[in-house]
Amino acid sequence: MLQNKIQEVFNEPGCAKNQTKSDKERKKGCAKQLQPGAAAGGCAFDGAKIALQPITDVAHLVHGPIACEGNSWDNRGAKSSGSRLYRTGFTTDINELDVVYGGEKHLFKSIKEIIDKYDPPAVFVYQTCVPAMIGDDIEAVCKAASAKFAKPVIPINAPGFVGAKNLGNKLAGEALLDYVIGTEEPESTTPYDINIIGEYNLSGELWQVKPLLEHLGIRILACISGDAKYHEIAQSHRARAAMMVCSKAMINIARKMEERYQIPFFEGSFYGISDTSESLREISRLLVERGAPAELLERTEALIQREEARAWERLAAYKPRLRGKRVLLITGGVKSWSVVAALQEVGMEVVGTSVKKSTAEDKERIKEIMGQDAHMIDDMTPREMYKMLSEAQADIMLSGGRSQFVALKAKVPWLDINQERHHAYAGYEGMVDLVREIDKALYNPIWSQLRKAAPWDAREAAQWLP
Repeated sequence: MLQNKIQEVFNEPGCAKNQTKSDKERKKGCAKQLQPGAAAGGCAFDGAKIALQPITDVAHLVHGPIACEGNSWDNRGAKSSGSRLYRTGFTTDINELDVVYGGEKHLFKSIKEIIDKYDPPAVFVYQTCVPAMIGDDIEAVCKAASAKFAKPVIPINAPGFVGAKNLGNKLAGEALLDYVIGTEEPESTTPYDINIIGEYNLSGELWQVKPLLEHLGIRILACISGDAKYHEIAQSHRARAAMMVCSKAMINIARKMEERYQIPFFEGSFYGISDTSESLREISRLLVERGAPAELLERTEALIQREEARAWERLAAYKPRLRGKRVLLITGGVKSWSVVAALQEVGMEVVGTSVKKSTAEDKERIKEIMGQDAHMIDDMTPREMYKMLSEAQADIMLSGGRSQFVALKAKVPWLDINQERHHAYAGYEGMVDLVREIDKALYNPIWSQLRKAAPWDAREAAQWLP
């Protein structure tokens, strides 16, 4: 069953890049085969866990050795406006005896203990490498537990060895499609109901956009999966339209919901002023096409005009200070193009953007924004990154935490733009926050001090002066 599901994901028709391949190439999928020991931090299990853990009121139970849960727990700064259960790490912590005799009874007891103690609306069970290799059937255990405890127990069959993180994202989406979406009906619906797919509410970014939608009367029926509740996702099939934020992770959910429930979707971004405005326009346009009153378009334009003016007024002081500053962007996915557009709006120059985790559509958008000669970096080694920074081709680097030490070694300002960040950068308010943080990093006096010669080096040099 797992192999069939993987082949189905590899044949995803919603991916334009996939459709250009031959049948033989399509079966191989997009990711390179992982080598033993090389899957840490990027295996299929990790991808499934980070895709679904932002569902806040669910108990996320990892069936495997304790190290799997230890390595995957809380690896994204997804915020919750309600339940904190998602912040509790649950694991069966299987041992040598479980490997010999099987871990299915152990898993069933763990599910019972969680339900007895926490009574969550659902339990998500994640398969990992060891129980998958010894043959534990988590689908059967979850089905038996659901019947026994009258509670949804959802199997997430994505052991790490089947592929990379992106495959795990999609397998997590398949689990939602198979076991959750469409299983409940909402108490009421409106012509203004939407889904947001591939948004994880990192550092509370969803909350920077939600007030804009609420001002227009638009209701987020479900966000998959940032700040989500189980019942919201179960009822998400009644939305009128959907916005896809990260197509590389969850395009299969958007496409299949359009196919099954006739929910049209588009891919957009809430990074930057222009992209936020375009996304609001497209959401309103789709809702009007599905039956919402036409005056929604006028109210949307009025909101955009007001918010853009307010944002540009607050950014005016920063533009002279940032104009012409060069940025090296080491990220991926939707941020590889959406952040580029945001930076260009304040006059900054992007000298290069990484595309290691980007789709063909992402790369085309980069070319539209930066031109056909855009410097797209597929895989930059730390040595190459250091050389680029030390030769002053960039004034600041925006990347994830793992790259920060290269910037510090090159004595170049650095700002966290990836999933571990502590600041939210979505919407009009987020754009102002992003520019403020870049300005603070660039003009921090520590950099001028750091680039000076050390006092002992200066004294030694003075001895040789005539």
